[in-house]
Amino acid sequence: MAQFVLEQLSDFRDYTGSQELTDLINPNNSKLSNVRLSPDGRHIHVILRKPQVGLVTFDRHERPLLAQNQKKQDLWLTRTVPIVDILYLDHHNSKDTAVVAVVYENGKAEFWKFQEFKSGWHLLQTSDLCNSPRARVVSVCVCSNLIIWCEERPPSESSPALSSTRNKLRYCVCRRDFDVEEGAVSLGGVKIALHNNPKFTVTSSGEYVHLLPDLKVKPLLSISKFFLTWSPHHDSFTVGTTCKNTALKKLSAKEADFKRLVTDCLGYLSALEPPEIYNLSPTACGGLLLLLSTGWLCLLQKDGMLRKVYKLADNCLVQHSTHTSLCMYQDTVALLIGQNLYLIGLNCGRELEKIVLKREGLLYANQAERRTPHLLSETGLFVVAVFEEACKYYQQRSLSSAQLTVDILKKGGRFQAPISVASILRNYLNTGLKQKGVELKALISLEELKGSLVRGGVKEVEAVCESLVEKEVLRLLSSSELDKEALLYLNSIFSIFPCQAWRAAQAALQLHYNGEGCLSSRAPPDVWKTVLTKLTSSTTPTALPVFELLCQSVFHFQPSWLPRFLELAQQQQGSAGLGGEGGEHNMPLYKRALCILSSLNPDRDQHQDLEVELLLVSGRPNAILQALRILMGWQQWERVTQVAQRFCKQSPLLNKEIFTILLREVAHHRDLDPYLDLLWTLCPEDFTVTNILNLVLKNLPSPNLTIGLLKPLLRKVLQRETKPSQRYVDILQSPSFPPLNASYRAAQINASVKARFHHLWR
Repeated sequence: MAQFVLEQLSDFRDYTGSQELTDLINPNNSKLSNVRLSPDGRHIHVILRKPQVGLVTFDRHERPLLAQNQKKQDLWLTRTVPIVDILYLDHHNSKDTAVVAVVYENGKAEFWKFQEFKSGWHLLQTSDLCNSPRARVVSVCVCSNLIIWCEERPPSESSPALSSTRNKLRYCVCRRDFDVEEGAVSLGGVKIALHNNPKFTVTSSGEYVHLLPDLKVKPLLSISKFFLTWSPHHDSFTVGTTCKNTALKKLSAKEADFKRLVTDCLGYLSALEPPEIYNLSPTACGGLLLLLSTGWLCLLQKDGMLRKVYKLADNCLVQHSTHTSLCMYQDTVALLIGQNLYLIGLNCGRELEKIVLKREGLLYANQAERRTPHLLSETGLFVVAVFEEACKYYQQRSLSSAQLTVDILKKGGRFQAPISVASILRNYLNTGLKQKGVELKALISLEELKGSLVRGGVKEVEAVCESLVEKEVLRLLSSSELDKEALLYLNSIFSIFPCQAWRAAQAALQLHYNGEGCLSSRAPPDVWKTVLTKLTSSTTPTALPVFELLCQSVFHFQPSWLPRFLELAQQQQGSAGLGGEGGEHNMPLYKRALCILSSLNPDRDQHQDLEVELLLVSGRPNAILQALRILMGWQQWERVTQVAQRFCKQSPLLNKEIFTILLREVAHHRDLDPYLDLLWTLCPEDFTVTNILNLVLKNLPSPNLTIGLLKPLLRKVLQRETKPSQRYVDILQSPSFPPLNASYRAAQINASVKARFHHLWR
């Protein structure tokens, strides 16, 4: 059984000018956003934008005979000035009459009255809403007995040209009281509710007015990242944004200057990227339904709270060009995206039904049936029926021959299934309360903590802060996934409480330094996974990943620990199997630590030893060679030889690279002479005399330098060669004589090498 069915109420033939109405509602001729319906659904207005400017009205008469006498000119209002909107002023008074205000961009307002017995619309009066003849109305609404609009006030010709920012703050929000009388509409004086504000779309809901950024333009400035909720009766403003669930601030409406109203919010808002508002619809209780660019359908309550109701699937996300419509019917929300109609439960946030329409439509509320979704499309008016379908279902199951009606079904206690569901929900709520007990206790402890901070002394406050920071850091580092918002929060903790955060990080990682240059950790692998995982896209440039944040803290409080911390992090990365360097955008840990070191100390010479240590601790060949070159640049030859002796044992390839670099350096100067005996022991096994001599000869800076110091190395290599080179066969052996003893062979090698390179051997 389908829960909801679409039932047609009208095919427009009961409206005057039905054929013209069908043609105008066609999406090819006009947008559905330009269609307005009266609260009772009897009048349909189509605002003409292009190419012709004006208004077309179609009426459904309760007495069909009167509809035949309706004159065509009563349906058309052709003007040269664009129409902003149409407002119904007294729709609660009578079914047979209606008074509307047609508001134009130039500030003019025409008041029309519909009377059933007089066959149509009659112009009551034309009035000027605005004080200034140069003002331009951009949006308008009616709230109780107030007409509220946002107008643009261009600068005077004598005033200097405004900057681009000030040029966007040339609007103001105004209000006028009105009273509908028998033959006229009485207007009060113009009062400015807000000035120096950007362009706002004013929307009324109950006794509240919502001021939202212009939906047709993508917001670029901080002033467009929030909205205002204004209560004319309570004389107050509430500032909110679509990325926060609570209001930013609430203050009195006596402050009418927009810039003063939001000055202290701009700094906070500049760092936010709130989702855009794609569509909105007022509710009957002072709230506002918002459809956001993230796919969330939210309810903005009159107290400024923003409640998420329903999330569209990723493949259903809307764009600016997508036709959307939404409306709330008590506890059901109807959302139309293109030709898909979603019915959503407001209290549970569940999708109750999805109906695929043949054409796009416009949702509207009928004051006589507020619980039932109504829809307008180019083929007529429709209602989403529920009880009618249920009647058919229960009629089949009924043992009685009496015909079931909607009223009997509502009042006769026939809904046994909903009663069972209600019983299940009652038990579920009881279980839910028990589950929420832990969260309620946490909230109570939070309130107690706030009270202790207010009442306590300096030492007590410090102790509470220490404990709170430790708990928060441990909680964040222990989380399975650290999202961008949590990462920003962790950064703020380290920024506001640096000392407490450093101690909390030590406790969370269970760091232990034994005083002999060894740093250990007993933290579980999940904590290290959070530390070493780097988000693919950072939220803001100021938000450091966790590893960089900890490196920064280590550098501030224990700089000598930084190499050991890097070494520990590399061990944890290997043992946890994170392999965090396989991706294209992932950097090795030592490079991430070096980036933090360079950002904190632009003066490289000040912490040169720390940089070298980080490179060496990484254990990577390129980093080791980089550290070796840095030490050679500083002419720390003893440290150079120590590093070479230490890392030549790591791999034959690294041994060859290090020895080649040092041999080139030996050819350039005599600073390494005291360490030559040590360097010759590092000579790789596969090096030959040819390799050595070619390398030295290529790097000799001047022919005046000698290579006599190479004799021990060359003797060693020649004696080690197992396969004699044909080039030096005369040195190693002679076919005429038997093998020589070792001392004689050494003397022969010395003489032969000196003879071959006599021009360099001095």
